[in-house]
Amino acid sequence: MTAATGQMIAATTMMVPLALLFDRPWQLAMPGWPVAILGLAALSTALGYLIFFRLLARAGATNTSLVTLLVPVSAILLGTLVLGETLAPKHVAGMALIGVGLVAFDGRAWRWVKGEAGGGGGVRELLGDHFY
Repeated sequence: MTAATGQMIAATTMMVPLALLFDRPWQLAMPGWPVAILGLAALSTALGYLIFFRLLARAGATNTSLVTLLVPVSAILLGTLVLGETLAPKHVAGMALIGVGLVAFDGRAWRWVKGEAGGGGGVRELLGDHFY
């Protein structure tokens, strides 16, 4: 977590002058920007990093990287539910493909098919050893 803290401090040091130069936050309406900055800093960044590193410690790097595949799915669902965007069949198909990819990467389904899951089971038990 020390590396992430250093990254955030370095990024903040580089971006604050650019944000002040180009965005000019002092010209924004007063009630909006302090709350927005606090929300971005506290919720989106700090809380996000805490959740990410806890997930990384518990689930490992491979499973943590699979979370990034859920970003388009959550964006589509939030766009549909919150913004009233249309959910097209291609969106559903894309989410289904992402789901299939998550199942394939996870490996538990493949182990179940091969009958290697704890306690037997799987397709081998259903079909017998004749097909393997």
